[in-house]
Amino acid sequence: MTSLPVFPAQLSVLDRSLVRDGEHPSGALRETVEFARAAEELGFLRFWVSEHHAVPGIAGSAPTVLAAAVASATSRIRVGTGGVMLPNHQPLVVAEQFGVLESLHPGRIDMGLGRSVGFTDGVRKALRVGKDAADGFSGQVAELLGYFHGAGPVRARPVEGLRVPAFVLAVGSAQAVAAEHGLPLVIGLSRDEARTAEAVDAYRAAFRPGPGGAEPYVVLAVNAAVAATARQAELLQIPEAWSTAVSRTRGSFVPLQPAESVLAREMTAKERTAYEEARASQLHGRPDEVLPRLEAVVRRTRADEVLLTLNTYDPRERLDSYRLLARAAGLTPAPAAAAS
Repeated sequence: MTSLPVFPAQLSVLDRSLVRDGEHPSGALRETVEFARAAEELGFLRFWVSEHHAVPGIAGSAPTVLAAAVASATSRIRVGTGGVMLPNHQPLVVAEQFGVLESLHPGRIDMGLGRSVGFTDGVRKALRVGKDAADGFSGQVAELLGYFHGAGPVRARPVEGLRVPAFVLAVGSAQAVAAEHGLPLVIGLSRDEARTAEAVDAYRAAFRPGPGGAEPYVVLAVNAAVAATARQAELLQIPEAWSTAVSRTRGSFVPLQPAESVLAREMTAKERTAYEEARASQLHGRPDEVLPRLEAVVRRTRADEVLLTLNTYDPRERLDSYRLLARAAGLTPAPAAAAS
């Protein structure tokens, strides 16, 4: 029997709970929980959820709440956030939320942290934060981590003494913050792959190990789709690319539309440019085409882990893509539950 290939990095999943056109946001949240169950069965290492506020096309506004639902619906896969936008919250409250999660699901919780603030003035005002709130991100991370080590201004419970791995999302200068605090870095694959590799190299060069002597660790976020044909895989990524283009040209990420509807549109020059830019960093094709490209990206960026993301109009087609990629990469499916 021919053995399956083994991918040279860990494989994980990021789900942003995107809403389909005409769907109530509650449907997207339930799909996230079901998707997490499937990801666990397929053998992925982690399942992360994201934070977005007042966005018509994204239901995931409360990542720690959603992570609790995901962790309760699964039993082995690591669950976390990609991520909690720390400038939007008080570090004590974030520490308490993750302390509760870790207490209920010991050894399975990840704490992904970002430095973004609300996307619009209205959202920032509602969150009571200004554009400059992200400037204090390093100090916010230090305070948050301090609660787990008993070094906060108050004794956080049930936090102190717990071990919840923290990850820093590379937005703006966040890669320097990850290096400064000796934390793993999560960075998206850029259209300019060389720029991504340079950012990773800078992080590794500046990395300062914490008290535990941690080594640099890089999680590369990649939008990838696979299907029986390259054209079918390409169609899977069109809905999200269009919503991204709308957000960049009109300031609002809209619910996902079918690929056919997007392709039938007459885009303005500005929309077309934004759409093509959104497509530029996406990988798609048959499994035997995408896997070597992913492996090459991992080698060039020296990534330790790949955080796969794909959002499309039909959740069944999305799951098929992850299933094909998991098998091609040689992931070990979870054993079937014994019949009672």
